Amino acid sequence: MAKKESNNPKANRNILGITYLVAALFLCLAAYMGYFLQVKSEDIINNSYNARLDSFSDRVVRGRILAADGTVLAETQVDEAGNERRVYTFGGVFDHVLGYSSNGKTGIEALANFYLLTSHVNLAEQAVNELAGEKNLGDDVVTTLDPKLQQAAFSALGDRRGAVIVMEPDTGKILAMVSKPGYDPNTLAQDWAALTDESNNQGQLLNRATQGLYPPGSTFKIVTALEYMREHPGDYREFHFDCDGIYEEEEYSIRCYHGEAHGSLDFTEAFADSCNGAFASLGLKLDPEAFGGTAKGLLFNSQLPLSGLPYKESAFQMGAGAGAWEILQTSIGQGRTQITPLHNALITAAIANGGTLMKPYVLDSVRSAGDEEVRKFIPEAYGSLMTAEEAAGLTELMTAVVTVGTGSALRDAPYTSAAKTGSAEFETGKETHAWFTGFAPAESPKVVVTVLVEEGGSGGRAAAPVARQLFDLYMARLGY
Repeated sequence: MAKKESNNPKANRNILGITYLVAALFLCLAAYMGYFLQVKSEDIINNSYNARLDSFSDRVVRGRILAADGTVLAETQVDEAGNERRVYTFGGVFDHVLGYSSNGKTGIEALANFYLLTSHVNLAEQAVNELAGEKNLGDDVVTTLDPKLQQAAFSALGDRRGAVIVMEPDTGKILAMVSKPGYDPNTLAQDWAALTDESNNQGQLLNRATQGLYPPGSTFKIVTALEYMREHPGDYREFHFDCDGIYEEEEYSIRCYHGEAHGSLDFTEAFADSCNGAFASLGLKLDPEAFGGTAKGLLFNSQLPLSGLPYKESAFQMGAGAGAWEILQTSIGQGRTQITPLHNALITAAIANGGTLMKPYVLDSVRSAGDEEVRKFIPEAYGSLMTAEEAAGLTELMTAVVTVGTGSALRDAPYTSAAKTGSAEFETGKETHAWFTGFAPAESPKVVVTVLVEEGGSGGRAAAPVARQLFDLYMARLGY
């Protein structure tokens, strides 16, 4: 007698469910593999811990690094005996942003390592080189860097310690990045012992533009002003303060720079004159928790949207239970608040771009040794740091800094600009750090400049003239 076939609906459903689950897992795995190959693979391959990447140099001559206009910034020269030497055309002018490829790798040399050690020469040439036992030429990396702006920033900073960043607010392109003191990458190997000697270390290897943390001083009043505008959207313009040079609260006192008495001030005038007393007083009126939220929204205590170049996170540490002294100090950019020049530039760029921050980047494209484009990097928005109305309000305040306030170094320029200066105290008995951050033209921003001069004193006197030289150079190209 034949066996009767089983027809168990529950068992069939279980089998069908397992089939769907296996199919879904397979599709997820396939999707992840596609994502990895298209998006993440180069990041993994180019990771500094991937020792196999350096083995590419056995078959490829490291490619060139070029400026935006095609100027050669770094190249590998090969002598008749086949010995290779990495040469940096401008010596120490581009030191930190280009980095180095010996004694480890930093800067663009590290960021673009995969591209520089990849060759897209045609197959016929590769075959000939293989038979001849010769290396293929690596791809060239074209950067966003502007040689004239970089050299101008390097010269303007002179022999002072500090950093300069120049960038486009509507694209995120970094046009110049200078940090001093620096080093000559051409002589890095022989200078290495001195550069890393802790007994006489001056931080030459530190990129102050991205890794230097400083009290923001009065440039932080941009953040304080934004929070006050958010908490008083309808009446912030009605703010009034009488400044006699010293503001006293309980047993604490806050002095304006050099004890200057600013007199009767409205909100715009207090910002333009960078009145410490005024901003300390309005800081006491703010909600500390909301203030922290605004700082967080402006990327304090957060990762910055900068890929490939090392940086430090800025710090905002005032909490909900902060006392009067901490509030007073924080409101004027002192206390425990710290920021990098890059971060200050990004906040300024977001204001200049109507509230939207574009991701900063330094690689424009990758081209083969035969000058064929292999990859193109395009601008990408990070997101909105503030509303367009808030950005317009801050632009109005920053414009007043130039027209009637501390940014007088730009007042007679043939173009408009918006800015904030700062003088940041950091150690008793030492001169303050000098800050400037701003953009031009004020009505249609094309370029952002941020300057930090260590122990430079007044931001208006030390940092603003550096920025003026860079604005003049850039704006002259636009016919101003």
